[in-house]
Amino acid sequence: MTEEAAGGTERGTERVEAFSDGVFAIAITLLILEVKVPHGEAGHGPEDLLGALLHLWPAYFAYVLSFVMIGIYWANHHYIFKLYRRTDHTLNLLNLLLLLAIAFLPFPTAVLGDHLLDPANRTTAAAFYAFGLLLPAIPWAAAWFYGSRSKLIDERLAPRFLRRLNLQFGLTVALYTLAVVLCLAEVRLGLGLCVGLTLLYLLPPPRPVYLGSEETRATPASSRAGGSPTASPVP
Repeated sequence: MTEEAAGGTERGTERVEAFSDGVFAIAITLLILEVKVPHGEAGHGPEDLLGALLHLWPAYFAYVLSFVMIGIYWANHHYIFKLYRRTDHTLNLLNLLLLLAIAFLPFPTAVLGDHLLDPANRTTAAAFYAFGLLLPAIPWAAAWFYGSRSKLIDERLAPRFLRRLNLQFGLTVALYTLAVVLCLAEVRLGLGLCVGLTLLYLLPPPRPVYLGSEETRATPASSRAGGSPTASPVP
């Protein structure tokens, strides 16, 4: 064990990931508790119950969108922490802010489900929901910017790959901020941007690029000409 690991605040990422998994699991479970069972009057037929269930579509919409969003954060949390070699006190606090925002998301989800069909309050409900999606994006980007500049990440990662993630995470914050503004102007545009971002982030994250891998791919001709191939450091 190195002196830094033994006496400093830097540790591996396993405990952070395990604790985060628990918060993600609880938050994603709480979402369904906000979808309330409709209670009609006694003596009404099945058509009335069916109509009441269909009338809950805003709650279903908010539930599915938030479920997928939390699931994306969970999957990408595992992805991003594979790029870290260690963590420290500041990164742990930024991760806690991320989990705070994730645990908060069931609340704006319930607000959107309850008020999306209310003409007087749907603008506020939609903007509040978009704000709920913006909140986790901020500490997510902050944690990455801090970790990449504090040398907590794998030092073999290529600068081009790091710049790509910097751009992606910074742009995510900007787009969710735009979604909040759009919800205040036109609910459908703002929520449409939220849905579009969610569908976009369902795509697999970029494959990590390591120093030396680009050079390996750039010199196949000499290898094919009879030279021995260069080993790639990509694990």
